[in-house]
Amino acid sequence: MAAGIPHPFQQLWLRYREYRTRVILGFTLSTIRKIMDVMPELLIGAAIDVVVRGSDSFVASLLGVTDRREQIVWLAVINAVVWILESTSDYLASLTWRNLAQQVEHDLRLEAYEHVQGLDMAWHESHPTGATLAVINDDVNQLERFLDSGVDRLWQLALNVVLVGAVFAASSLTLTVMAFLPIPVIIVGSMWFQRRLQPRYAAVRASVARISGLVASNLGGMATIKSFTAEARELDRVRAASETYRLANAEAIRASSAFVPLIRMAILVGFTMTLLLGGWMALDGRLEIGLYSVLVFMTQRLLWPLTQVGEVLDLYQRAMASVRRILALLDEVPVTLPGTETVPSITGALELRGVRAGYGEGPDVLHDLSICIPAGEAHAFVGPTGAGKSTLLRLLLRFTDPRDGQVLLDGVDVRELTWEGLRGQIGYVAQDAFLFEGSVADNIAYGRPDATREAIELAARQAEASSFVEAMPLGYDTHVGERGVTLSGGQRQRLALARAILRDPAILILDEATSAVDNETEAAIQRSLAEVSQGRTTVMVAHRLSTVRNADRIWVIDAGRVADAGTHDELVRRPGPYADLWAVQTGDLAAS
Repeated sequence: MAAGIPHPFQQLWLRYREYRTRVILGFTLSTIRKIMDVMPELLIGAAIDVVVRGSDSFVASLLGVTDRREQIVWLAVINAVVWILESTSDYLASLTWRNLAQQVEHDLRLEAYEHVQGLDMAWHESHPTGATLAVINDDVNQLERFLDSGVDRLWQLALNVVLVGAVFAASSLTLTVMAFLPIPVIIVGSMWFQRRLQPRYAAVRASVARISGLVASNLGGMATIKSFTAEARELDRVRAASETYRLANAEAIRASSAFVPLIRMAILVGFTMTLLLGGWMALDGRLEIGLYSVLVFMTQRLLWPLTQVGEVLDLYQRAMASVRRILALLDEVPVTLPGTETVPSITGALELRGVRAGYGEGPDVLHDLSICIPAGEAHAFVGPTGAGKSTLLRLLLRFTDPRDGQVLLDGVDVRELTWEGLRGQIGYVAQDAFLFEGSVADNIAYGRPDATREAIELAARQAEASSFVEAMPLGYDTHVGERGVTLSGGQRQRLALARAILRDPAILILDEATSAVDNETEAAIQRSLAEVSQGRTTVMVAHRLSTVRNADRIWVIDAGRVADAGTHDELVRRPGPYADLWAVQTGDLAAS
């Protein structure tokens, strides 16, 4: 770990201050449980002491009871109390740790998801979805597993050494040294194994992210895979990723599995020394028989749990690799941050003033672009692929910010507006209309969850979607499936348009809304737009010029600059890129 960077658990401790009381309670209950867990060995030694020494036993001197049978009864009562306390504290400790693990898992997953939602679209486009899913799901689950049992087990191991060590120290210094002789070896070995395991589990987590990303991508592109009969090829890719994961895990397993056998050898030394030296001391009268039996049991109690160190370290290293990935995700900083200003009443006037923009570190896509869109007008942007039309829409939505210049809404720089003040005023219909799993009504009402059924149906009618929706088995309550796979492309587009209409935005932005629909659907969408764009600022990007011919103004974008602008009739009448494109699309080559 780099100098100055807090340990991952320290960062979690600082991040979740509200759970500190529950953590302390968990450690307290675990401590009580371990104290009670050690008591039976002491009671066995006390019982043997009663049988051997009678009225001179430790119990007799402690309780003032000389009768052996009565002493045994007292030991039985104490034993019952110890077992009840151990069982109760075990239940409460388990409840505390497991609920704490679940709550931290819940909070961390929500925090990670909320943080991811706040990152820029450019970040999402440059990071595989599957890798992000692996962090939010699998890595958070790894941490939950460690908090559920690993922390408590580590604490139990430490307490075991302290408590048993106290018993040994009070009994015989020589036996204490002999019994504890293997522990430094175990600790050094554990640290060595930890260093070896850390990079291996980091490789395991990276492999999991790779598999998740690949499978998520393939499931999303299943139609393409099938259409190109690429099933075998994709299976090979998944097999290769899975094999990488298997080999990474095998490396980690090989290192962690070697730990327990080595620990057993160290335990053998400590147990043998206690058995021999303690036995000789008891035979020589230098150690009470009852105490000798306690120490033999305690040696097992001291050293045998250390065989779990490998398993706990395994959980620990997996958790640490996951926590580092979670914290790295949470450390991602969005470049585009919301402003603080909200315009009370939006008219929808848009302006790009000397805008220069591009993607990441790449070259400029838009060059000194200046465009004015008066409130309530419908403006369209056309041009060849790669001209910068989609970049322009991203600027209006603030999916990215210009490198130079300003984007203004009602004269206010959009960087000064809150997200609700900007995007809350926009209805957006993407080229690839995305529908969420749920009913038709749920999808139409996505931008306005409190909408009435009447408002939902009106929006559907305005989007020319009501006819096919009402023909469905359950109408507006029909389930559309994940990403709306049960609907055609045109149906999805019309539902997406209804969703934007229902929001009643000041600005309507349409990105290739008719690019993947048939002529009948295009005509239906055109009728919808003619109605809903009245008195509303409408910005359209289209390749089909028939979609935008009624726009108040058409901007021809080429190589990130305005090549021409005017109404459809004006642009068709004069030679230029628009007239050429219109001639190609209509077959009227004479117009060119």
